[in-house]
Amino acid sequence: MKALIAMSGGVDSSVAAFIMKERGYECIGATMRLFDNEACGMEEESTCCSLDDVDDARYVCNRIGIRHYTFNYQEDFRKYVIDRFIHSYETGGTPNPCIDCNRYLKFRALYHRAKILDCDCIVTGHYARIEKAGDRWLLRKSVDERKDQSYVLYSLDQDQLAHTVFPLGELDKSKTREIAEEHQFINARKKDSQDICFVPDGDYAAAIRRFTGKDYPCGDFVDAEGNVLGQHKGIIRYTIGQRKGLGLALPAPMYVMEKDVEANRVILGSNEDLFSRELDAEDVNWIAYETPPAELRVKARIRYNSKEQWATVTPTGEGRIHVTFDEPQRAITPGQAVVLYDGDIVVGGGTIL
Repeated sequence: MKALIAMSGGVDSSVAAFIMKERGYECIGATMRLFDNEACGMEEESTCCSLDDVDDARYVCNRIGIRHYTFNYQEDFRKYVIDRFIHSYETGGTPNPCIDCNRYLKFRALYHRAKILDCDCIVTGHYARIEKAGDRWLLRKSVDERKDQSYVLYSLDQDQLAHTVFPLGELDKSKTREIAEEHQFINARKKDSQDICFVPDGDYAAAIRRFTGKDYPCGDFVDAEGNVLGQHKGIIRYTIGQRKGLGLALPAPMYVMEKDVEANRVILGSNEDLFSRELDAEDVNWIAYETPPAELRVKARIRYNSKEQWATVTPTGEGRIHVTFDEPQRAITPGQAVVLYDGDIVVGGGTIL
């Protein structure tokens, strides 16, 4: 059996490669070159795609005795991740580019590369599990729920799930580092990347301006009645639920409730105004069902770090769902993913409208 290992240079993918080698697979390490660091305005150590990270991946491959290749996917990354990220902000959304990177790069572009190399499967260091149940492949949460990454993997289809392995799904992070230290991997204590890889300092607006060369005009902050409260500094700077960084002196705390892109206005309201029980989502991918039931009870998560909440889901058309929560949820945000769970099984997910 032959496996293509997606290796970022971090400890997780390195240990995933080691485990697959120990299982008897013929392994090939593959690092994806996704962007030019200087073009993104970043220093090497701040990103998971730096030259140092490529060297770390190559070092681990040499240590465990497998081949290593670096593949250039900068064009695809710009088209399917960065440009989609920019478009979402420009149209009032708040995207999750890690989901797009998994969907279009790791599990599409790299998956196709694996086929060209006659590999039987693609392997990543994600903390999640894949199991066969009857005639369907299922995506399950990691045993270590603190590190679980199933939320960003909901777009995997049946063919991809059938040819993907997550060796770390049964481990907790401390065990992963223990394995790396035991085998003297250079990245055994390397910090996990926290920010979006192509936004080095968390300043999304500056990154978007750098990529587009555009200025985003100021406009009005208004309340729900349309009363002007002040001036915003460009609509791409704000996201639903935001309070800090508004630059306003107001008699009571106010939060971003909505972004009116057409009128270039940011609507503010109270914290109570942020709560809602319903959302619609599009581009839905079903994992647990070929055809979903007319109504289903699940727990739903509306952002990566949020807790799952009980909800009723109704399919409303091709690739669309309506979600009604039992309890109001704070700051439901267009552009983010809603992911549906039945226990530790990912039922499916889509993009919030």
